[in-house]
Amino acid sequence: MASLPFTEARAEWGRRLALAAEPCPDDARGPKALLLLGEFLWPLEPLKRRFSTLEIAPARHPKHIMLLPGFGAHPIRMRWMARVLEKAGHTAKKWGLGYNLGATADRFAKVEKRLLALFEAKGEPIVLVGWSLGGTMARELAKKHPDKVEKVVTMGSPFSGSPRANNGWRAYQAIAGHRVDEPEIDTVIAEKPPVETVAFWSPRDGIVAPKCACGKPGERDRAVALRCTHMGFVLSNESMSALLSELDRG
Repeated sequence: MASLPFTEARAEWGRRLALAAEPCPDDARGPKALLLLGEFLWPLEPLKRRFSTLEIAPARHPKHIMLLPGFGAHPIRMRWMARVLEKAGHTAKKWGLGYNLGATADRFAKVEKRLLALFEAKGEPIVLVGWSLGGTMARELAKKHPDKVEKVVTMGSPFSGSPRANNGWRAYQAIAGHRVDEPEIDTVIAEKPPVETVAFWSPRDGIVAPKCACGKPGERDRAVALRCTHMGFVLSNESMSALLSELDRG
């Protein structure tokens, strides 16, 4: 959009601000304000890790993993997670796209290309671990390429219920440029991928409504309840321990 003439860029920003200002349906509510405020304490997560123990045993079933960041996040947010996975014996790869600024058709095509490249390089299906929006994108990749994906693990990902039942949909519409309930790819978001699909969710999530990240039977194979914040999915010992255990299930 930066390359557009001034008048066109101004019109586009006006359109996006209008998207962000749309009313929220009465049946779509994100987590309460107190939980949302708790998300701003994420810089304390590394300190909190010092007061709990994370056992990193050698992986029984080493996996090739692609990590997909959440909306507005850079892969650096998942760097600690990647290091722990590697220490356990897994191979952890970035999604290769930098910041996740929305599930646009162009961005989805690029991450799809990344998946195909990793599959060709490793010679076996890839485990997709997606945080928040990254998880919903991982589910779509698995639907399109089930032969190239071994398993999907979503972490606080809004794949069920109303796509506006979270505290980030206004920012999403302003930045991505489309409505959260009108994706640029043809899909039914809640439909389960034809591979093993596990949903991590937390009642302390301050961004995504827990029921939307947990999903209903039939929308995922299993749901794993944690007690972390939304940011804690990629920063806490609790979440990392749950992920390592999940990967060792085979």
